[in-house]
Amino acid sequence: MAKRHAFKFFRAGGVDQVRLDTGADILAIGELDQKLWVALSCPVSGLEFDKKTLELVDTDNDGRIRAPELIAAVKWVGLVLKDPDSLLLRHDKLGLSEIDTSNEEGKRVHASAKQILKNLGKKDLKEISLEDTLDTVKIFSATKFNGDGIVPPLSADDPALQKTLEDIIACVGSEADRSGAPGVSQALVDAFFADATALGAWWKLADDDAAKLLPLGDATDSAADAFRAVKIKVDDYFTRCKLAAFDARAATALNRDEAEFSKLAGASMNAASSIDFPLAHVEADRALPLERGLNPAWADAIKTLRAEVIKPILGDRSALGADDWAQLTKKLEAHEAWRQNKPPTKLDGLGKARVRELLASEAKTKVDELIAKDKALESEANAIASVEKLVRFHRDLHKLLVNYVSFREFYAREKAIFQAGTLYIDARSCELCIKVADPAAHSVLASLSQACLVYCACTRKGSAETMHIVTTLTDGDSDHVMVGRNAIFYDRDGNDWDATVVKLVDSPISIRQAFWLPYKRVAKLIGQQIHKFASSQDKAAEEAAAKHVESGASTATTPSAAPTQAFDAAKFAGIFAAIGLAIGAIGTALAAILTGFFALTWWQMPFVVLGLMLLISGPSMLIAWLKLRQRSIGPILDAAGWAVNARARINIPFGKSLTKLATLPKGAERSLHDPYADKKPGWILWLLIFVVLGAFAAWRFGYAHILTDALKPPAVTAPAASTK
Repeated sequence: MAKRHAFKFFRAGGVDQVRLDTGADILAIGELDQKLWVALSCPVSGLEFDKKTLELVDTDNDGRIRAPELIAAVKWVGLVLKDPDSLLLRHDKLGLSEIDTSNEEGKRVHASAKQILKNLGKKDLKEISLEDTLDTVKIFSATKFNGDGIVPPLSADDPALQKTLEDIIACVGSEADRSGAPGVSQALVDAFFADATALGAWWKLADDDAAKLLPLGDATDSAADAFRAVKIKVDDYFTRCKLAAFDARAATALNRDEAEFSKLAGASMNAASSIDFPLAHVEADRALPLERGLNPAWADAIKTLRAEVIKPILGDRSALGADDWAQLTKKLEAHEAWRQNKPPTKLDGLGKARVRELLASEAKTKVDELIAKDKALESEANAIASVEKLVRFHRDLHKLLVNYVSFREFYAREKAIFQAGTLYIDARSCELCIKVADPAAHSVLASLSQACLVYCACTRKGSAETMHIVTTLTDGDSDHVMVGRNAIFYDRDGNDWDATVVKLVDSPISIRQAFWLPYKRVAKLIGQQIHKFASSQDKAAEEAAAKHVESGASTATTPSAAPTQAFDAAKFAGIFAAIGLAIGAIGTALAAILTGFFALTWWQMPFVVLGLMLLISGPSMLIAWLKLRQRSIGPILDAAGWAVNARARINIPFGKSLTKLATLPKGAERSLHDPYADKKPGWILWLLIFVVLGAFAAWRFGYAHILTDALKPPAVTAPAASTK
């Protein structure tokens, strides 16, 4: 039994993650239990990684990188590389001596690498770069056949065969050969000759029954075109004449109303102005004149009909009767039906003679042989493509593994492949930014990450390109981050984007934020209530003023106004008593609290204050602590198309490294003098100091009862009842 590889692990994000520090670690990745992989699938798009490399790994072309595909890529690299440790260097150049030629695959790739360098004029070089493998035009320019099954005209030595290939391209199009030249594939050749065969069979029908289908020989097509151009209009004319014969009253209407001619007379006219009018003057059973009295819009078309159809079939004449027209129609009827059955084709431009020449020759066979000769070199040409694959994997495979099997680069703060850039907002930079397709759909699952998520729409000036990103706020607070706020996003290439917040998923950011949250909520509530009270009072004052103005105006115009109601002292005494009772209750409560507080020893007082603050902030801090312990990047990536296989946590220390607050640079000097700072009255500070010292002195010297007694309300007696 083969000895299994001994992996090493590191701890990050609360997860044991595999170390891939050697080539042996990489080659043994297939032995690692997939339950220990951090991810089992990721999308090909939306990552800061070479997309071509991802497409080479994605062998089933489903747009996703899965674990079996990654394992297969590692196995293939292990087969063709001598030293897998070179993968750790991530170089985009590969020495020919590094290719393992002890197996057939390695030999094939090695030979292809040498052939590429030779074709590029670099046969003396001992290493090949990714740039070399990308220059396919130069690589294949010196070869007639390159294994892609596409042959350009110059691939043929025979001029006649070259002309055939050119005809195919002209009629049915081309595909790009690996050399960059336009050529034909087997599919295009088959389509071309299928059309040619159908067209030849159609023409043969006419040859076999020429008297019926081609009554005018080679001139039949032209005559049929002239006939078809006027058929509807001539049928219309003879039908009108028959209707006039049926009822003479119809003749005037059938020739159009005089008002229609008057309308034409008032405008600038040309030959086409009367195109909708009858061919000639309509009379009962009248023949169609062929010389004079024709509608100018149709005169030329009738002239062509006379020369190409009437004269060859009926002989020359100056008028065409209804019976003559029926004879012409019957004569061309079979030809018209044959024309309607013409197969759809793109070969009309070649002409009958050229199509028949191609069908009579061995052109199809020769082109097929040429394509087969090219495809016979497919394995050698694919080996050239394998050289590009090897160079890309040599550069990118290790980086992909440490962002997939483990999240080493993410937890090492080395910019993981899913990190799109950095967002600057509200005096902080957020480095965990991920591209998303639909913020609304993404947020449904991503909200389970327990992180504070900010979604932004990003645009660039002068570019139609747009994108959406999501970032996490993991330090500071979210008090001033709201939908509609603008920010700046820098992508991994350093390009700046205008970012606008479009969605916010709020969640605790830190314990410190949770501590102050209840006080902020109370302050916000008080502020809202004060605003409501002030607004209501302002509105009431405005309404009262308007009412007094109206009342004054009414009094000025009415001589006998009602007398003002006398002041009711007993009513207002009850109101003042109720207010006094309420104030008394509040004072009694404060007195009880202060009495109990001052009864404590001096060292107990700070603990009471601390306990009170914990009582207020404790629940909020506990909830925040629980959520911060659950904060994970998994749901954020899952919503973006990943299949994260571990609870990759973002704890508080790591979160602080992902979001950096604004700080002054080291060694900077700062002046605390702000000429525009809010002016605070000094007496408030002195008053506060006096109250604190007075309370301490009262407690220290036993006079605290004076303060508590002062807070107790005086006895409130009801007003004496009137004896009157």
